[in-house]
Amino acid sequence: MMNPARGTALVTGCSSGFGLRTAVSLALTGFRVVATMRDLSRRNELDVAADSAGIVLDIRQLDVTDSAAASDLIAGTGAIDVLVNNAGTVLAGIAEDISADELRGQLESNFLGAVNLANLVIPGMRERRAGRIINISSILGRFGSPGLAAYSASKWALEGWSESLRYDLLPYGVFVCLVEPGLFPTNIAGRNRHTVKHADDTTGPYAEAYRRMARRAKIQMERSRSDSRHVADAVCRLALMSRPPLRTPVGIDAKLALRVLPLVPQSLLECLRLYLLRRRRAGG
Repeated sequence: MMNPARGTALVTGCSSGFGLRTAVSLALTGFRVVATMRDLSRRNELDVAADSAGIVLDIRQLDVTDSAAASDLIAGTGAIDVLVNNAGTVLAGIAEDISADELRGQLESNFLGAVNLANLVIPGMRERRAGRIINISSILGRFGSPGLAAYSASKWALEGWSESLRYDLLPYGVFVCLVEPGLFPTNIAGRNRHTVKHADDTTGPYAEAYRRMARRAKIQMERSRSDSRHVADAVCRLALMSRPPLRTPVGIDAKLALRVLPLVPQSLLECLRLYLLRRRRAGG
């Protein structure tokens, strides 16, 4: 099943969603896959998927915010040819309500964890003059969205850092890539979504906004037809291409937004937001 020439891929956040699909797909492509997750008690879904696909995964525990644990994992794994930084969470909340600790936690899980892992594998990749660092970003790393300021900030940071890092490493044959999914149920409204502490305040100035956010998340989960396999397929293509692109949007909504929104004046976007907000209030 495995072609040793493919090498080793390390994928984070593999208990569900993008990470799970990506780990399985890379293994089917011929990589030895080290699949990590923060809580090994949630590995059952990955085990079932691996058994169904007839593959073997090296499943490890890793909290990407734990620098010492990450260093130990890399040291004991051997050469990493492909790093897929997928682990992360979604913190939903009005920007004013986000505490410094909550924002710091979002940045650590979605951005600084990826930075740390990349820095651990870069020396080996640079010496071998080959490697791929594939960071799972989001369309919200290119555009802001109400109620997702912390999440967008973490993904914007990941986008800027990844682009700069790509330029730094190109002379050494190492390619840094960004995968930018649209609104998939696994990344925006899935079980890794959390809300700020103030979200339970039913008398605050943003109480209605939080009710709308909860309804919107539920609708996104129910209506989304996006399949996380599309993200996994994109990662596999990037891992195998001789010169992969910097950015790969995934999903019709992501591709449409990247084409259309830059052409729309900011004032018009704000008017549209206010119009939709008033309609929702009028409709209850």
